[in-house]
Amino acid sequence: MKILVIGLLNLRRLFRDRSNIFFVIVVPFLMIFMMGLMFGGGQPHRLGLVGGDGGPLAGRLATALAGREDVDVVPMATEDEVRTAVERGRVQGGVVIPSTYDADQRAGRQVQIRYMIRPNDMRALDVGTWVRSAVPREAALLRAARFGAAEGTTTFDQGLQVAQRAQVPGVEVQVTTAGRSVFPEGFSQFALSAPPLLLLYTFLTSLTAAIGLVETRLTGISARMYATPTTAWSIVAGETMGRLLIALFQGLLIMLGSGLLFQVRWGDPLAAAVLLAVFSMIGAGAAMVMASLFRTPGAAISLAAILGIGLGALGGTMVPLETFSPTMQTVAHFTPHAWGYEAFVTLVRHGGGIADVLPQLGALTAFAAVLLPLGAWLQRRAITR
Repeated sequence: MKILVIGLLNLRRLFRDRSNIFFVIVVPFLMIFMMGLMFGGGQPHRLGLVGGDGGPLAGRLATALAGREDVDVVPMATEDEVRTAVERGRVQGGVVIPSTYDADQRAGRQVQIRYMIRPNDMRALDVGTWVRSAVPREAALLRAARFGAAEGTTTFDQGLQVAQRAQVPGVEVQVTTAGRSVFPEGFSQFALSAPPLLLLYTFLTSLTAAIGLVETRLTGISARMYATPTTAWSIVAGETMGRLLIALFQGLLIMLGSGLLFQVRWGDPLAAAVLLAVFSMIGAGAAMVMASLFRTPGAAISLAAILGIGLGALGGTMVPLETFSPTMQTVAHFTPHAWGYEAFVTLVRHGGGIADVLPQLGALTAFAAVLLPLGAWLQRRAITR
Protein backbone atom coordinates (compact mmCIF):
# COMPACT_ATOMS: atom_id res chain seq x y z
CA MET A 1 0.00 0.00 0.00
CA LYS A 2 2.81 2.42 0.89
CA ILE A 3 4.48 1.73 -2.44
CA LEU A 4 1.34 2.66 -4.37
CA VAL A 5 0.78 5.79 -2.25
CA ILE A 6 4.34 7.00 -2.88
CA GLY A 7 3.94 6.31 -6.59
CA LEU A 8 0.66 8.22 -6.88
CA LEU A 9 2.10 11.16 -4.92
CA ASN A 10 4.91 11.38 -7.48
CA LEU A 11 2.37 11.55 -10.31
CA ARG A 12 0.40 14.21 -8.44
CA ARG A 13 3.53 16.23 -7.72
CA LEU A 14 4.37 16.32 -11.44
CA PHE A 15 1.27 18.40 -12.18
CA ARG A 16 1.58 20.73 -9.22
CA ASP A 17 3.92 22.69 -11.46
CA ARG A 18 1.54 24.31 -13.96
CA SER A 19 4.24 24.46 -16.63
CA ASN A 20 4.32 20.64 -16.69
CA ILE A 21 0.70 20.62 -17.85
CA PHE A 22 1.79 22.48 -20.98
CA PHE A 23 4.95 20.47 -21.67
CA VAL A 24 3.49 17.05 -20.86
CA ILE A 25 0.01 17.43 -22.36
CA VAL A 26 0.00 20.21 -24.96
CA VAL A 27 3.48 20.15 -26.54
CA PRO A 28 3.45 16.50 -27.73
CA PHE A 29 0.24 17.04 -29.71
CA LEU A 30 1.52 20.29 -31.19
CA MET A 31 4.64 18.45 -32.34
CA ILE A 32 2.64 15.56 -33.82
CA PHE A 33 0.53 18.07 -35.74
CA MET A 34 3.51 20.08 -37.01
CA MET A 35 5.63 17.06 -37.92
CA GLY A 36 2.68 15.44 -39.65
CA LEU A 37 2.14 18.53 -41.78
CA MET A 38 5.81 18.87 -42.68
CA PHE A 39 6.82 15.25 -43.28
CA GLY A 40 3.72 13.11 -43.24
CA GLY A 41 2.53 13.70 -46.77
CA GLY A 42 -1.12 13.90 -47.74
CA GLN A 43 -1.03 17.65 -48.44
CA PRO A 44 -0.76 18.89 -52.04
CA HIS A 45 2.53 19.94 -53.58
CA ARG A 46 2.76 23.45 -55.01
CA LEU A 47 4.43 24.14 -58.33
CA GLY A 48 5.08 27.72 -59.43
CA LEU A 49 4.66 28.33 -63.17
CA VAL A 50 5.62 31.20 -65.46
CA GLY A 51 4.64 31.34 -69.15
CA GLY A 52 1.68 28.99 -69.09
CA ASP A 53 -0.46 31.64 -70.81
CA GLY A 54 2.03 32.32 -73.61
CA GLY A 55 0.08 30.45 -76.27
CA PRO A 56 -1.92 27.29 -76.98
CA LEU A 57 1.11 24.99 -76.78
CA ALA A 58 2.35 26.59 -73.57
CA GLY A 59 -1.17 26.20 -72.21
CA ARG A 60 -1.10 22.50 -73.10
CA LEU A 61 2.13 22.05 -71.13
CA ALA A 62 0.67 23.93 -68.15
CA THR A 63 -2.39 21.67 -68.27
CA ALA A 64 -0.17 18.59 -68.39
CA LEU A 65 1.77 19.78 -65.35
CA ALA A 66 -1.53 20.27 -63.48
CA GLY A 67 -2.70 16.76 -64.35
CA ARG A 68 -1.75 15.20 -61.03
CA GLU A 69 -4.17 15.42 -58.12
CA ASP A 70 -1.62 16.22 -55.45
CA VAL A 71 0.14 18.96 -57.46
CA ASP A 72 -1.31 22.48 -57.37
CA VAL A 73 0.05 24.66 -60.18
CA VAL A 74 0.40 28.29 -59.06
CA PRO A 75 0.61 30.78 -61.99
CA MET A 76 3.14 33.55 -61.42
CA ALA A 77 4.09 36.66 -63.35
CA THR A 78 7.88 36.60 -63.50
CA GLU A 79 10.82 34.25 -63.10
CA ASP A 80 12.04 36.27 -60.10
CA GLU A 81 8.69 35.71 -58.38
CA VAL A 82 9.02 31.96 -58.88
CA ARG A 83 12.60 31.95 -57.62
CA THR A 84 11.60 33.87 -54.48
CA ALA A 85 8.68 31.50 -53.83
CA VAL A 86 10.97 28.48 -54.15
CA GLU A 87 13.64 30.01 -51.90
CA ARG A 88 11.09 30.80 -49.19
CA GLY A 89 9.40 27.39 -49.41
CA ARG A 90 6.02 28.67 -50.60
CA VAL A 91 6.25 26.25 -53.53
CA GLN A 92 8.19 23.01 -53.84
CA GLY A 93 9.34 23.75 -57.39
CA GLY A 94 9.16 26.29 -60.18
CA VAL A 95 8.83 25.86 -63.97
CA VAL A 96 9.68 28.63 -66.41
CA ILE A 97 8.25 28.27 -69.94
CA PRO A 98 10.00 30.70 -72.34
CA SER A 99 7.90 33.31 -74.11
CA THR A 100 8.96 31.89 -77.50
CA TYR A 101 7.80 28.38 -76.61
CA ASP A 102 4.98 28.15 -79.17
CA ALA A 103 6.99 29.60 -82.04
CA ASP A 104 10.03 27.46 -81.29
CA GLN A 105 8.00 24.27 -81.07
CA ARG A 106 6.25 24.90 -84.37
CA ALA A 107 9.58 25.71 -86.04
CA GLY A 108 11.25 22.60 -84.63
CA ARG A 109 13.79 24.57 -82.60
CA GLN A 110 15.10 23.25 -79.28
CA VAL A 111 13.25 24.65 -76.27
CA GLN A 112 14.72 24.87 -72.78
CA ILE A 113 12.27 24.50 -69.90
CA ARG A 114 13.80 25.73 -66.66
CA TYR A 115 12.99 23.97 -63.40
CA MET A 116 13.98 25.36 -59.99
CA ILE A 117 13.98 23.59 -56.60
CA ARG A 118 15.62 23.85 -53.21
CA PRO A 119 18.15 20.98 -52.89
CA ASN A 120 17.27 20.35 -49.23
CA ASP A 121 13.51 20.16 -49.82
CA MET A 122 12.54 16.46 -49.75
CA ARG A 123 9.07 17.13 -51.15
CA ALA A 124 10.64 18.85 -54.17
CA LEU A 125 12.04 15.48 -55.26
CA ASP A 126 8.52 14.15 -55.78
CA VAL A 127 7.51 17.26 -57.74
CA GLY A 128 10.68 16.98 -59.82
CA THR A 129 9.87 13.40 -60.77
CA TRP A 130 6.44 14.50 -61.94
CA VAL A 131 7.81 17.41 -64.00
CA ARG A 132 10.43 15.18 -65.64
CA SER A 133 7.69 12.74 -66.67
CA ALA A 134 5.07 15.27 -67.84
CA VAL A 135 7.38 17.39 -70.00
CA PRO A 136 8.77 14.49 -72.11
CA ARG A 137 5.24 13.14 -72.70
CA GLU A 138 4.16 16.48 -74.09
CA ALA A 139 7.37 16.78 -76.11
CA ALA A 140 6.75 13.39 -77.74
CA LEU A 141 3.33 14.53 -78.99
CA LEU A 142 4.81 17.73 -80.39
CA ARG A 143 7.54 15.80 -82.21
CA ALA A 144 4.93 13.58 -83.81
CA ALA A 145 2.96 16.65 -84.93
CA ARG A 146 6.09 18.23 -86.42
CA PHE A 147 6.92 15.02 -88.24
CA GLY A 148 3.49 14.90 -89.87
CA ALA A 149 3.75 18.54 -90.89
CA ALA A 150 7.25 18.02 -92.31
CA GLU A 151 6.05 15.06 -94.38
CA GLY A 152 3.20 17.16 -95.78
CA THR A 153 0.52 14.70 -94.70
CA THR A 154 -1.14 17.07 -92.25
CA THR A 155 -0.82 20.44 -90.60
CA PHE A 156 0.93 20.82 -87.25
CA ASP A 157 -2.31 21.34 -85.32
CA GLN A 158 -4.07 18.44 -87.04
CA GLY A 159 -1.06 16.20 -86.47
CA LEU A 160 -1.07 17.13 -82.80
CA GLN A 161 -4.71 16.09 -82.46
CA VAL A 162 -4.04 12.80 -84.27
CA ALA A 163 -0.99 12.08 -82.10
CA GLN A 164 -2.99 12.74 -78.96
CA ARG A 165 -5.70 10.27 -80.01
CA ALA A 166 -3.31 7.64 -81.33
CA GLN A 167 -2.94 4.34 -79.53
CA VAL A 168 -0.04 1.96 -80.10
CA PRO A 169 -1.37 -1.62 -80.40
CA GLY A 170 0.40 -4.69 -79.16
CA VAL A 171 2.12 -3.08 -76.15
CA GLU A 172 0.97 -4.36 -72.76
CA VAL A 173 2.50 -3.12 -69.52
CA GLN A 174 2.10 -5.14 -66.35
CA VAL A 175 3.00 -3.53 -63.04
CA THR A 176 3.71 -5.64 -59.98
CA THR A 177 4.80 -4.54 -56.52
CA ALA A 178 7.64 -6.46 -54.94
CA GLY A 179 8.38 -6.44 -51.23
CA ARG A 180 6.50 -4.38 -48.69
CA SER A 181 5.33 -0.81 -49.15
CA VAL A 182 6.95 1.72 -46.82
CA PHE A 183 3.63 3.47 -46.28
CA PRO A 184 0.45 1.39 -46.77
CA GLU A 185 -2.57 2.75 -48.61
CA GLY A 186 -4.65 5.08 -46.46
CA PHE A 187 -1.74 5.72 -44.09
CA SER A 188 -2.39 8.82 -41.99
CA GLN A 189 0.17 11.59 -42.35
CA PHE A 190 0.19 11.94 -38.55
CA ALA A 191 0.83 8.22 -38.04
CA LEU A 192 4.34 8.84 -39.34
CA SER A 193 5.21 11.30 -36.57
CA ALA A 194 3.16 10.03 -33.61
CA PRO A 195 5.10 6.82 -32.73
CA PRO A 196 8.61 8.37 -32.70
CA LEU A 197 7.34 11.37 -30.75
CA LEU A 198 5.71 9.01 -28.24
CA LEU A 199 9.14 7.46 -27.66
CA LEU A 200 10.82 10.85 -27.45
CA TYR A 201 8.40 12.41 -24.96
CA THR A 202 7.87 9.32 -22.82
CA PHE A 203 11.62 9.06 -22.25
CA LEU A 204 12.14 12.83 -21.93
CA THR A 205 9.30 13.26 -19.44
CA SER A 206 10.64 10.37 -17.36
CA LEU A 207 14.08 11.97 -17.16
CA THR A 208 12.85 15.48 -16.40
CA ALA A 209 10.53 14.11 -13.71
CA ALA A 210 13.62 12.69 -12.01
CA ILE A 211 14.14 16.17 -10.60
CA GLY A 212 11.44 15.25 -8.08
CA LEU A 213 13.68 12.51 -6.65
CA VAL A 214 16.53 14.98 -6.22
CA GLU A 215 14.22 17.48 -4.52
CA THR A 216 12.83 14.75 -2.24
CA ARG A 217 16.30 13.98 -0.94
CA LEU A 218 17.34 17.66 -0.85
CA THR A 219 14.35 18.71 1.26
CA GLY A 220 14.76 15.77 3.65
CA ILE A 221 11.51 14.03 2.70
CA SER A 222 13.32 10.79 1.93
CA ALA A 223 15.13 10.91 5.27
CA ARG A 224 11.88 11.50 7.16
CA MET A 225 10.17 8.60 5.36
CA TYR A 226 13.16 6.40 6.15
CA ALA A 227 12.84 7.37 9.82
CA THR A 228 9.32 5.93 9.90
CA PRO A 229 8.58 2.20 9.93
CA THR A 230 9.20 2.13 6.16
CA THR A 231 12.09 0.16 4.71
CA ALA A 232 14.49 1.67 2.22
CA TRP A 233 13.39 -0.84 -0.40
CA SER A 234 9.74 0.20 0.07
CA ILE A 235 10.70 3.82 -0.53
CA VAL A 236 12.72 2.87 -3.59
CA ALA A 237 9.88 0.71 -4.92
CA GLY A 238 7.43 3.57 -4.42
CA GLU A 239 9.69 6.06 -6.19
CA THR A 240 10.19 3.57 -9.02
CA MET A 241 6.42 3.14 -9.22
CA GLY A 242 6.09 6.91 -9.46
CA ARG A 243 8.54 7.12 -12.38
CA LEU A 244 6.72 4.26 -14.11
CA LEU A 245 3.30 5.87 -13.64
CA ILE A 246 4.59 9.15 -15.08
CA ALA A 247 6.01 7.41 -18.16
CA LEU A 248 2.84 5.35 -18.67
CA PHE A 249 0.66 8.44 -18.26
CA GLN A 250 2.65 10.30 -20.91
CA GLY A 251 2.62 7.37 -23.33
CA LEU A 252 -1.07 6.56 -22.92
CA LEU A 253 -1.97 10.22 -23.29
CA ILE A 254 -0.17 10.41 -26.64
CA MET A 255 -1.62 7.10 -27.84
CA LEU A 256 -5.22 7.89 -26.96
CA GLY A 257 -5.03 11.58 -27.84
CA SER A 258 -3.45 11.04 -31.26
CA GLY A 259 -6.01 8.36 -32.00
CA LEU A 260 -8.89 10.74 -31.20
CA LEU A 261 -7.44 13.94 -32.67
CA PHE A 262 -5.49 12.63 -35.68
CA GLN A 263 -7.00 9.16 -36.31
CA VAL A 264 -3.66 7.44 -35.70
CA ARG A 265 -4.06 3.65 -35.60
CA TRP A 266 -1.53 2.04 -33.26
CA GLY A 267 -1.97 -1.50 -34.59
CA ASP A 268 -2.39 -4.58 -32.40
CA PRO A 269 -3.57 -3.24 -28.99
CA LEU A 270 -1.80 -5.98 -27.01
CA ALA A 271 1.51 -5.48 -28.79
CA ALA A 272 1.28 -1.68 -28.50
CA ALA A 273 0.46 -1.91 -24.77
CA VAL A 274 3.34 -4.30 -24.05
CA LEU A 275 5.72 -2.14 -26.07
CA LEU A 276 4.68 0.99 -24.17
CA ALA A 277 4.97 -0.78 -20.81
CA VAL A 278 8.50 -2.04 -21.50
CA PHE A 279 9.65 1.32 -22.84
CA SER A 280 8.15 3.04 -19.78
CA MET A 281 10.22 0.72 -17.57
CA ILE A 282 13.31 1.85 -19.46
CA GLY A 283 12.40 5.49 -18.87
CA ALA A 284 11.73 4.83 -15.19
CA GLY A 285 15.03 3.01 -14.75
CA ALA A 286 16.99 5.74 -16.55
CA ALA A 287 15.36 8.38 -14.36
CA MET A 288 16.28 6.50 -11.17
CA VAL A 289 19.90 6.13 -12.30
CA MET A 290 20.22 9.79 -13.22
CA ALA A 291 18.51 11.12 -10.08
CA SER A 292 20.82 9.14 -7.80
CA LEU A 293 23.90 10.79 -9.31
CA PHE A 294 23.04 14.42 -8.50
CA ARG A 295 22.44 16.42 -5.36
CA THR A 296 21.05 19.58 -6.99
CA PRO A 297 18.02 19.91 -9.30
CA GLY A 298 19.82 22.20 -11.75
CA ALA A 299 22.39 19.68 -12.86
CA ALA A 300 19.77 16.93 -13.08
CA ILE A 301 17.40 18.92 -15.29
CA SER A 302 20.23 19.97 -17.62
CA LEU A 303 21.43 16.40 -18.12
CA ALA A 304 17.83 15.21 -18.52
CA ALA A 305 17.27 17.61 -21.41
CA ILE A 306 20.58 16.68 -23.08
CA LEU A 307 20.08 12.93 -22.77
CA GLY A 308 16.36 12.96 -23.51
CA ILE A 309 16.69 14.97 -26.71
CA GLY A 310 20.10 13.65 -27.75
CA LEU A 311 19.30 9.95 -27.40
CA GLY A 312 15.92 10.53 -29.01
CA ALA A 313 17.51 12.19 -32.05
CA LEU A 314 20.14 9.46 -32.31
CA GLY A 315 17.41 6.79 -32.12
CA GLY A 316 15.35 8.17 -35.02
CA THR A 317 12.61 10.06 -33.20
CA MET A 318 13.31 13.37 -34.96
CA VAL A 319 14.56 12.24 -38.37
CA PRO A 320 13.22 8.92 -39.74
CA LEU A 321 15.56 6.05 -38.99
CA GLU A 322 15.27 4.87 -42.61
CA THR A 323 17.17 7.96 -43.78
CA PHE A 324 20.23 7.11 -41.64
CA SER A 325 23.32 5.62 -43.24
CA PRO A 326 24.01 1.94 -42.43
CA THR A 327 26.72 2.98 -39.97
CA MET A 328 24.45 5.44 -38.18
CA GLN A 329 21.65 2.86 -38.04
CA THR A 330 24.04 0.51 -36.25
CA VAL A 331 24.97 3.28 -33.80
CA ALA A 332 21.30 4.16 -33.30
CA HIS A 333 20.57 0.66 -32.03
CA PHE A 334 22.67 1.37 -28.95
CA THR A 335 19.64 3.43 -27.85
CA PRO A 336 16.27 1.95 -26.86
CA HIS A 337 14.53 4.46 -29.13
CA ALA A 338 15.71 2.77 -32.33
CA TRP A 339 14.33 -0.60 -31.19
CA GLY A 340 11.05 1.03 -30.20
CA TYR A 341 10.93 2.86 -33.53
CA GLU A 342 11.30 -0.38 -35.49
CA ALA A 343 8.65 -2.10 -33.39
CA PHE A 344 6.10 0.68 -33.92
CA VAL A 345 6.86 0.70 -37.67
CA THR A 346 5.91 -2.98 -37.76
CA LEU A 347 2.71 -2.38 -35.78
CA VAL A 348 1.51 0.91 -37.24
CA ARG A 349 2.62 0.73 -40.88
CA HIS A 350 2.46 -3.00 -41.59
CA GLY A 351 -0.22 -4.34 -39.25
CA GLY A 352 2.11 -6.67 -37.38
CA GLY A 353 1.34 -8.42 -34.12
CA ILE A 354 3.24 -9.15 -30.95
CA ALA A 355 5.03 -12.12 -32.56
CA ASP A 356 6.43 -9.80 -35.25
CA VAL A 357 8.06 -7.45 -32.72
CA LEU A 358 9.56 -10.08 -30.40
CA PRO A 359 13.17 -9.22 -31.41
CA GLN A 360 12.60 -5.54 -30.60
CA LEU A 361 10.75 -6.38 -27.38
CA GLY A 362 13.64 -8.64 -26.40
CA ALA A 363 16.16 -5.82 -26.88
CA LEU A 364 13.98 -3.34 -24.98
CA THR A 365 13.49 -5.84 -22.14
CA ALA A 366 17.28 -6.15 -21.90
CA PHE A 367 17.57 -2.36 -21.53
CA ALA A 368 14.90 -2.42 -18.78
CA ALA A 369 16.51 -5.40 -17.03
CA VAL A 370 19.73 -3.40 -16.68
CA LEU A 371 18.40 0.08 -15.90
CA LEU A 372 15.63 -0.77 -13.39
CA PRO A 373 17.73 -2.85 -10.94
CA LEU A 374 20.69 -0.48 -11.31
CA GLY A 375 18.49 2.55 -10.67
CA ALA A 376 16.85 0.91 -7.63
CA TRP A 377 20.24 -0.03 -6.13
CA LEU A 378 21.70 3.44 -6.70
CA GLN A 379 18.59 5.13 -5.32
CA ARG A 380 18.66 2.99 -2.16
CA ARG A 381 22.29 3.89 -1.64
CA ALA A 382 21.48 7.60 -2.11
CA ILE A 383 18.70 7.38 0.51
CA THR A 384 20.63 5.48 3.16
CA ARG A 385 24.03 7.18 2.93
